[in-house]
Amino acid sequence: MADKLNTRRVANSLAITAGIFSLACALLILMAPAFTVNLFGAIFHGIDLSQISKTATLGSSILGIIEAMILGWIAGWLFAVVYNKMK
Repeated sequence: MADKLNTRRVANSLAITAGIFSLACALLILMAPAFTVNLFGAIFHGIDLSQISKTATLGSSILGIIEAMILGWIAGWLFAVVYNKMK
């Protein structure tokens, strides 16, 4: 089965990708909170996200990045396991 996915590589790749996205979001909130809230409000179909920029701290941002990476790792691992089982 040459086309099986390496579960660890897929999990690590998605964890890193999720961490990068989370870091980018945290930096956007820090540098341009009004723009970021409007941008993500449009993505989420007008949901009021104005409280996010008021509650975002360095600690919560770091925790969010860690959580995104852990969830990304689990999702990547599970995706690879399911993909490999379907072969």
